[in-house]
Amino acid sequence: MDRIIITRAIVGIAHMQVCAEADATDEEILEVCNRENPSGTSLGWCKVLKNDPALVICEFYPERRHFLVEC
Repeated sequence: MDRIIITRAIVGIAHMQVCAEADATDEEILEVCNRENPSGTSLGWCKVLKNDPALVICEFYPERRHFLVEC
């Protein structure tokens, strides 16, 4: 399994959800997001929301976390 997987390409109008290894860096997450699902904005995906209430432990892989990414 890849370290970072896009699980919901669209969350609202400016967010996306990824499932990643708990130790994945913001830079790793943003690189995958911008490569695999470009946002279409001039800045691209630019922020990983790690303190968001939507941050949860993955139901299927407890060593992974779900993060929201913002453009």
